[in-house]
Amino acid sequence: MIDFTPWDKLLHCYVENGQVDYTQWQAESAPVLDQWLASVSNTDIDKLEQEEAIAFLINLYNALAIRQVLQKYPIDTIRPKIMGVPNWASFLRFFKKDIYELNGQALSLDEIEHGILRARYTEPRIHFALVCVSESCPHLRPEAYLPEQLDAQLEEDTRRFINNPEKVNYDVNSNTLYCSKIFDWYEKDFLTQSDTISHYIQQYLEDSKIPPDATIEYLSYSWQLNQRTSS
Repeated sequence: MIDFTPWDKLLHCYVENGQVDYTQWQAESAPVLDQWLASVSNTDIDKLEQEEAIAFLINLYNALAIRQVLQKYPIDTIRPKIMGVPNWASFLRFFKKDIYELNGQALSLDEIEHGILRARYTEPRIHFALVCVSESCPHLRPEAYLPEQLDAQLEEDTRRFINNPEKVNYDVNSNTLYCSKIFDWYEKDFLTQSDTISHYIQQYLEDSKIPPDATIEYLSYSWQLNQRTSS
């Protein structure tokens, strides 16, 4: 069994309402995160049950995203600008550069998400759990994902995301469903579970009934850091 306890304790200590206290984490516990990542680096995901593999990979993705921020902090965004122009090279490196070796395999964030999680498992709810440390991402849970709680955790994450009006909202006057670009980027994944994006959202949306002919518009995505100020 993988020991998620050190990662769980870090999340409890430095995450609140989806926001991360990078200042305190960097000052107090960056080596603790490095130690946990090192301790699980020999994990063979092929030998794990599906729930443990998914929980591990989500935790690993989020931990590695946070470590990249801690290594560069203070920063305000993972998409910096040079003379007002987005630095796309830096932005792409955040996701595509190999930053970890798992059981002998070099991994980037993209490889964890697309090459392993999405390639192996039909589970669109992961998109409400993977957090690329930005404001428009899902809220980071203040706890680790655990195999025995995974289904309940993913279900809660999905419901929270879809019922957050900053991520999803239906305007009855214009018959328009405004929703996160996550539903655009990963439409193929959601359509493995539902006939349309609207239908997938409707399964979780609590206060609105979306007509079949509703227009979908995707909201702008903020890459500002999901950071909070130390108390």
